[in-house]
Amino acid sequence: MKQGIRYWPAAERPREKILGQGEGKLSNAELLALFLGSGVAGRSAVGLARELLVQFGGLRGLFKAENADLFKIKGLGAAKIAKLKAIKEINRRCLQEKLEKKNWQASLSEVLELLYQTMRDLKEEKFLTIFLNTQNEIIKMEQLFEGSLTQGSVYPRKIIDLAIKYGASALIFVHNHPSGQPDPSAADKKLTRRMRGLCRELEIRLLDHIIVGENGHISFAEAGLL
Repeated sequence: MKQGIRYWPAAERPREKILGQGEGKLSNAELLALFLGSGVAGRSAVGLARELLVQFGGLRGLFKAENADLFKIKGLGAAKIAKLKAIKEINRRCLQEKLEKKNWQASLSEVLELLYQTMRDLKEEKFLTIFLNTQNEIIKMEQLFEGSLTQGSVYPRKIIDLAIKYGASALIFVHNHPSGQPDPSAADKKLTRRMRGLCRELEIRLLDHIIVGENGHISFAEAGLL
């Protein structure tokens, strides 16, 4: 029996299906197959996609997977793995674009959810700064630092220089805990106190510092830590 997708009825082929019926009609495996492009001997791209979803526990697990684990899968080479990484990064950038220009207070739940979705599975600790105007509208979001969060790893001058560049009147700090637990550490609290003092001297409001974990987030403002 011929296994290639090209031998399937036209209405069942992912490419024709997405163009004729819309992306919402495709399964996760069918959508993934479009990016994979091809399968391996005896297994279609959809079959390979299904195997990946089962092995890694779904899309989230697949996009969290290390390169070394992906290369172990028969049929996954550098080109296909590069496409998977590109999908993840495109999604992150789309979500970031969606966040910009939103009002922080009016869209708080949506902004927090999007931050959670983009940062909860990061393998490295990353520090993001959100720059806002006087109406608390998001002007710009930038990842500024990476690695263990300490006073030595975060450079206040860089943050302040960018705040001036963007004409920001308020800041929000966001970083993730790769351990999965969002509880603030002593270093997190110390850094926040230091940055709060610097912001106050420059008449820039520090609205919040949010820590993202695997299954939730903690807000310094909500916890009374500001």
